[in-house]
Amino acid sequence: MRSYWVLSVVVLLVASCASNKGKRQGYDFSSLDSLINVWVAKGYYPGASVCVVKDNQTVFLQSYGNYTPDTKVYVASAGKWVAAAVVGAVVDKSDLDWDDVVEKWLPQFAGDPKGQIPLRNLLSHTSGIRPYLPSPRVDNYNCLDSAMVEILPLDTVFAYGTRFEYGGLAMQVAGSMAEKAMGRDFETLFQELIARPLGMINSHFTPVNTDGGHAPMLGGGLCTTLDDYIRFLAMIYHDGLFEGIQVLSKETVVEMQSDQVKDAQVFAGEYVDRALGQEHTGVYGLGEWRELIDEQTGEAYQVSSPGWAGAYPWINKQDGVYGFFIAHVQGSSSKEDGFSSFYGSPIISSMVSAIVR
Repeated sequence: MRSYWVLSVVVLLVASCASNKGKRQGYDFSSLDSLINVWVAKGYYPGASVCVVKDNQTVFLQSYGNYTPDTKVYVASAGKWVAAAVVGAVVDKSDLDWDDVVEKWLPQFAGDPKGQIPLRNLLSHTSGIRPYLPSPRVDNYNCLDSAMVEILPLDTVFAYGTRFEYGGLAMQVAGSMAEKAMGRDFETLFQELIARPLGMINSHFTPVNTDGGHAPMLGGGLCTTLDDYIRFLAMIYHDGLFEGIQVLSKETVVEMQSDQVKDAQVFAGEYVDRALGQEHTGVYGLGEWRELIDEQTGEAYQVSSPGWAGAYPWINKQDGVYGFFIAHVQGSSSKEDGFSSFYGSPIISSMVSAIVR
């Protein structure tokens, strides 16, 4: 079995995965290790890193191919969770409220149906704003204000709250509302409210690519590392608390994990159905998927934010586990042999659950 780290140490929650090379704590992760090795050997990914934390101890840490825990990767929709947390931090610290409608903070939307959409719908894919800009237009604006100029003339595709349609464009509007509420641009809000308190020193939303010069793409533009993102997960797992700092209020973390889809229509074949075989309709919170649900309480005990390129962060409260697989697929996310970097990612959490139980 290929191994880049062979030390076995007990790691406290406050220690990041990258700074501790502990690999296993009495668990056999050989099956997961072999699976990721196969993915890399087949050329799906040039490399990858994975970290699993169980009961506040790092129980598995491994890198593959040309990756290390400090490799910077654009993680696509895995950034939605972080972007929603930035907005949540603004809700904690300003007059912004989850039920505020768009036009309260963006008066240019007054008189437009989009002006009446509540903030929570923008972050739960139930807003009715089309998921992406119509082809051949692309997200090439230089700030969120210019993004609003692009979005304003677009027709809504359904009345907010009536349907779930996964995408990213509505998150731009949510980010702009947060900017107005705090009087600072989104990247500054991310750095001040999330990145710095957590020590995410290698993460950013802007520029959205290595060529630079674009607005933050909240739904898919986060660049981060394994070490950075695992700190974010530690904070969420502990109800907003990280190293004695309350980064997010517990109420905000709970709200983000609560069912925000409610009575909206969810079509068959949506992510939790196709990837996990789950048929519940409470599939999404604010910026995160509600993968596994307690049938008695309706609460989500496993939440995640998979990206099309393969990155997969998750938290499973029943198992006392959180973890992150970071990678970026080469070529298409769907391979000829049936592998999908997006729909295939939950196998990681299910394997981990089987290992640690």
